[in-house]
Amino acid sequence: MVSVSLYTLGCKVNQLESEAIAHAFSVQGFRVLPWDRASEEPKADILVVNTCTVTSKAEQKARRVIRKALRDHPQAVLMVTGCYAQVAREALDALGRECGSDSLDAKRLVVVSGDTKSLLLDLPGFLAKTMPEEMALVSISQWLREKETSQTPVTERFRFIPGDFSLHSRASVKIQDGCDNHCSYCRVRLARGRSVSLEADQIRATLQALEAKGYAEAVLTGVNITQYRDTGILQEGALHLGALLRYLLAGTEYIRLRLSSLEPEGLTEDLFAVLGHPRIRPHIHLSLQSGSPRILEQMGRRYTPEDVEKGIRRLRVVKDDPFLGCDIITGFPGETEEAFEETYAFCERSGFAWIHAFPYSPRPGTAAYTYPGGVSERDAVLRVERLRALGRAGRQAYSRRWQGQEVEAILEASKESNPSFVTAVSDNYLKLLVPFPNQEPPPWGSAIRCRICKLPDRGEEFSRFDALGEYIKEESR
Repeated sequence: MVSVSLYTLGCKVNQLESEAIAHAFSVQGFRVLPWDRASEEPKADILVVNTCTVTSKAEQKARRVIRKALRDHPQAVLMVTGCYAQVAREALDALGRECGSDSLDAKRLVVVSGDTKSLLLDLPGFLAKTMPEEMALVSISQWLREKETSQTPVTERFRFIPGDFSLHSRASVKIQDGCDNHCSYCRVRLARGRSVSLEADQIRATLQALEAKGYAEAVLTGVNITQYRDTGILQEGALHLGALLRYLLAGTEYIRLRLSSLEPEGLTEDLFAVLGHPRIRPHIHLSLQSGSPRILEQMGRRYTPEDVEKGIRRLRVVKDDPFLGCDIITGFPGETEEAFEETYAFCERSGFAWIHAFPYSPRPGTAAYTYPGGVSERDAVLRVERLRALGRAGRQAYSRRWQGQEVEAILEASKESNPSFVTAVSDNYLKLLVPFPNQEPPPWGSAIRCRICKLPDRGEEFSRFDALGEYIKEESR
């Protein structure tokens, strides 16, 4: 049996698209292997690396993964796709030649640019018909070149709808792609293009199908879901995110909805009005980026720190102590020590339960690439560490506040070292370790009720978890 393995870098959109590619191979009879098992005998025949371009480190990691895959899998074809493949195809072609693979002839490495990624959903059908015995690598390259076009229809971007999720316990639905903002630091918009949205009735039909299969939760994801628009349902105007959520809740019975990252300017009264619904998870992650008004303006962001603080106060009214997280970029050109302290103080006041902080990375093709006032890498990293420490403290404080309370959680998988423990993610995004010492746990992906218990002494086994959860019962639909 021909086998395939996928490695995914970057955002939830990439993760969803990898799920769909894996499912497409699976239904055609291919064996889908976890990446850490791809080198076991018999080794994987097809490797797919789904790349990211949000930072230079993401690109460096992609190149390391590609080099190692070419070295460790001389028998396989390596397919590279994603945002980095979209903006740096020539660099990847050169990398293939450097590693002994002429990607133009597809002898070992094939680059599938981001705007034609959906062709990977059709590739398994082609391979199943034409390659029953061995991998004809040149045929793959020729087939892709014949299929590629200069522009991909919008509908192609939303073909990534897995029938099942083999890589994650929670389902995801991509409702939007691209971005109309012009943030001075961002290269993703150059790779993904302008904002486009999936029609609301198709989203609802997908959620209904997931419900029928028993999925308890779905993540609504996209590059910028606050720019969701659909003019096909409401005659009087575009259907925005708040109205979409009401439409989806009305058309489904029990599936819970979790939102991926939100842009702060998208925190509107219309959205607040629906976020209080019990089937919308109390977990909001804000793409904040800075707490300094001057730096936000230089970044091209569309809000002020005061706007965000008002939004946070409203979120804590519509949800009972929600899990609030944020993204922060440190070391942006012109970020003085005073500007960083403004950001730190903002995060401290806001009481975030998590802070995803990372240093600014100059991105070719963006406005900020030529901005003066660069910050040293050392200073940027030190600022990141201060924010991460604040985020860790915020997460621990948040976990302590929930100690002894009941939550709903989605089961993930047993710990291999101790199968009596099952990992789970609570509705408010705490990572739990749930013991089942004397009974078989419910299936992977089930919704359960559990009580958040005090953390054990944190050894290596528990270092990745927020708390132990005491199982109460499996949730009914």
